[in-house]
This record gives sequence, structure tokens and C-alpha cells, in this order.
Amino acid sequence: MGILGGILGFLGLSGTKFGGSCIIGDDSIMSKKSHGTSSTPVQEHLRWGCDVKLADKICNFNRHYAEPSGSFTSTDFISQAKLEYEKNGEIKFHDSNTGKLLFVAPKGRSLDNFIKESISHGWPSFRDDEVIWDNVRCLSNGESVSLAGTHLGHNLPDSSGNRYCINLVSVAGQASNE
Repeated sequence: MGILGGILGFLGLSGTKFGGSCIIGDDSIMSKKSHGTSSTPVQEHLRWGCDVKLADKICNFNRHYAEPSGSFTSTDFISQAKLEYEKNGEIKFHDSNTGKLLFVAPKGRSLDNFIKESISHGWPSFRDDEVIWDNVRCLSNGESVSLAGTHLGHNLPDSSGNRYCINLVSVAGQASNE
């Protein structure tokens, strides 16, 4: 580690440590594959009325950009999430490419708190306890990705800890049979 790296690390600005449960993955997760950064395109029928074309662009051919802030509020997400929560006590979020489980929310907070925080930040916002680390990694620059190469969003820590601002189109998949 060079002098600059050491200084940035001391200041907490190196981008390689986020604390909490965050697992850092290697950039090779997002290497070029047969469909952008993934081996497959997004599923044809996404949950909550998410746009398949936008989802494919964000998930597979993008490393830095997001769906428009607040756009998840123009889908069926909030009303359907409330129904799923009433039925199951949680909401499951699956990779839009593979259908693998990526997040389960809310955990350690109320549904209202989860929705309010998500609306406040413009994207569904998850905390460490809500991440399925068997299928999700953070890269050193804060990018949140699935192990299948799906761009999910970014980890933007705040005073409460890690906050994963995730594109709804990236986690609107139908559950896989795995």
C-alpha cells in the first residue's frame, strides 16, 4: 500500500472497508460475460410492473448509473410490498436475471421505516441484516452486485451504518427454483 493509500485508509476513504457485515468482492464478478456483465438477460416478467428494457440496461450494461430517483414509487411496489408483508411478515427481493434471493426486508425495523427511508433516498434502501450475503457483494468502490454479475446499486453508508441503495429493477425477479 502506498503513502496515499495509507492516508486514505486512515481517513476511512480508501473505499475498501465499509464495516458491518459488508463482504467485499473482487471486480472480476463484473467481468464481461455473454450478456453484458451477466450470463443471461433479465427475466421477461418482472415483479411490481418494472420495465424489462430499463432493467436489462441497468442490470447488465451499466456499472455506474441508476434508475431515476423515486421511480420505484410509480410502480406497484409499495402496495404489493404491503400485501406481501401482511401475508409473510417480510418482503423478498430476487435478482432480476437469475431469480436468486438477494434481500429480505424489513429486518430490525418496521415496514413503515423501510418504506420511509427508501422514499427519502429515492431507491429501496437496505441495511446489513437485510442482505443475503451468499448472493451479494460490494466492490471496493461501493458498487453493490450479485455474484451472477447483476449491477444492483451502491452502498452509501450513513450515520446508521451501511445503506444499500438498490435499483428496484435489479431486484424485481421472480424467485428461482434453487
